[in-house]
Amino acid sequence: MFSSLGRYSVFIRPLLYITDLAIVLLLAVFFLQLQNDILVFFLFIIISWVVTTMSIGFYEVYRFTPLIKIVYLLIKQLIIFTVLIFSFFGFFNDERPELEQVLIYVSLSFLGITLFKIGIFNLLKKYRTLLGKNVKRVIILGQNSKTLRLKRFFDKNPAYGYKTIEIFNFRNDETSIDEIVDYVKNNNIDEIYCSISELDNKKTARIIDFAENNLKIIKFLPDNKEIFTKKLQYQYYGITPILSLRTIPLESALNQLLKRFLDIFVSLFVVVALLSWLIPLLAIIIKLDSKGPVFFRQRRNGLDYEEFYCYKFRSMYPNKDADIHQIKKCDERVTKIGKFLRKTSIDELPQFFNVLIGDMSVVGPRPHMVSHTHIYASSIDKFMVRHLIKPGITGLAQVSGYRGEVENDNDIVNRVRFDIFYLENWSILMDLRIMAKTIVNTLKGDAKAY
Repeated sequence: MFSSLGRYSVFIRPLLYITDLAIVLLLAVFFLQLQNDILVFFLFIIISWVVTTMSIGFYEVYRFTPLIKIVYLLIKQLIIFTVLIFSFFGFFNDERPELEQVLIYVSLSFLGITLFKIGIFNLLKKYRTLLGKNVKRVIILGQNSKTLRLKRFFDKNPAYGYKTIEIFNFRNDETSIDEIVDYVKNNNIDEIYCSISELDNKKTARIIDFAENNLKIIKFLPDNKEIFTKKLQYQYYGITPILSLRTIPLESALNQLLKRFLDIFVSLFVVVALLSWLIPLLAIIIKLDSKGPVFFRQRRNGLDYEEFYCYKFRSMYPNKDADIHQIKKCDERVTKIGKFLRKTSIDELPQFFNVLIGDMSVVGPRPHMVSHTHIYASSIDKFMVRHLIKPGITGLAQVSGYRGEVENDNDIVNRVRFDIFYLENWSILMDLRIMAKTIVNTLKGDAKAY
């Protein structure tokens, strides 16, 4: 456990527990000014802190944990902690402090906890990157596109602290399990990554037995062609293990409520602050620029494949191909003012009315025109999965370089890949990050906005 590699992670979680509790307890002494109930308060805080942090996995942070998840856990624990504090003073009301005192106490407590937690997280990254310490030595079993991608990830991200020592090729029986066992023992290997597609059941069982009997961590890379590529949910029916194909966070009623609240808040802000004066102004400009309506509406497929009308400011001359052919670069159908509207994405703003109605969300898979949806549904694998949640004005695919015209199959395949990742890993923080990135991309200018 304590090798020359400098792995002292066993101390980090207890240190975080002690520091966090010290912060909330010491600040309580200064800001809440309790006298008779202070011991009861301390006992309540310690017990409730341990129970709540364990229940939400507050300290389940690893070297590969993204910063956005740490922020999410901090916000979640902040809400729980705030409710607990007010609950305590609702029950023990003899020495109830002022509301301002409680809010200052909670705010400063979590400011200190946040700075310490993120500081430790970043300090460890610098420690691994600059000094090469706290590093796990790994080997990869199997040589294919996925294992090579994993090696590139380790090589390009030294802050995670993984060093690939060797890749073993199992094709054509070039390598035996005995060789792997000897190599792991002789080279101080910490983790073994196995490609499921290249190891048969017998080899897999042997390498698992070796890893477990020698305290080595073993992990698996799923096969591209099998069910293991899915994000599976593991459950028990009695004592029978069951695998579900995928989990969708937005199936939860609470998550649906949170997302809907965010959608209404953002769309109302845009409608009141922007569209209330922008619609009359653009109506005049669009009418003067070309004949036709101010708004353009088009049928799109949304949640559960249901069709709805998606609204935009009209940016093209009225034409019979609008529902068949997508926009192309230097498209002659685009009006003069339309070029500006599309370049700045202002033409999309009326879709905030779609959000208020409930047909769309601010963030989600971008809906396609109905004619294209029918084509992609039959030709692109897993395309229909996108319709398990509401479509969005912007989305993870759009801020990842796959917005606008679908020039080839690679564009739509990657768009689907990002959309599925989004629906399987959704969080409020992910929505906020996508919104922020959309605003930044719009201000900078997007090459595919035409």
